[in-house]
Amino acid sequence: MFDRPQFIADCLAANQSDRTHRPVHELVARAVAEPGSVLTALGEPQRAGIETLHRSAELTILNVVWGAKMTLMPHNHQMWAVIGIYTGREDNIFWRRIPTEDGGHGRHGRIEAAGAKALSVGDAVPLGRDIIHSVTNPIPRLTGALHVYGGDFFAIGRSEWDPETLREQRYDVVRALQAFEDANGLQR
Repeated sequence: MFDRPQFIADCLAANQSDRTHRPVHELVARAVAEPGSVLTALGEPQRAGIETLHRSAELTILNVVWGAKMTLMPHNHQMWAVIGIYTGREDNIFWRRIPTEDGGHGRHGRIEAAGAKALSVGDAVPLGRDIIHSVTNPIPRLTGALHVYGGDFFAIGRSEWDPETLREQRYDVVRALQAFEDANGLQR
């Protein structure tokens, strides 16, 4: 049975023993392997949003609920992450920086699609610290996922890419949170 306080304690202990994503990935995979247990503990998602289960300089644990058909623009995390789906589905497009004319990967350059991965109930995947991805909930109902980050998700400087021009800009957490609220308005 998924136990929220125990999951948090286990993630913290795992991260202390090994600062890579590996032991946390195992914990998230084990949790979402029993999605009904996670649903019972966290509750059936009622609206899109981000619930912080734990936040510290070393680790952030979130319950992310994607709105029906919601898409979040390309962004990076600047730390490893592990995502585990306990209800619904999440589609990820992975992006890479386009080399600049001088052959570098300029900070304010553009990106291009480099791959994709669909995540379903019971899937748990790690993302490296340099991954750039966008997320879509392709189904007409809410999707719930455990997200664990190897640092303070809300404090680190990150980037996002304009969905139309694919140009890099500073990550705007207020805009990202507003996307969840906007998704709630579409579901009414």
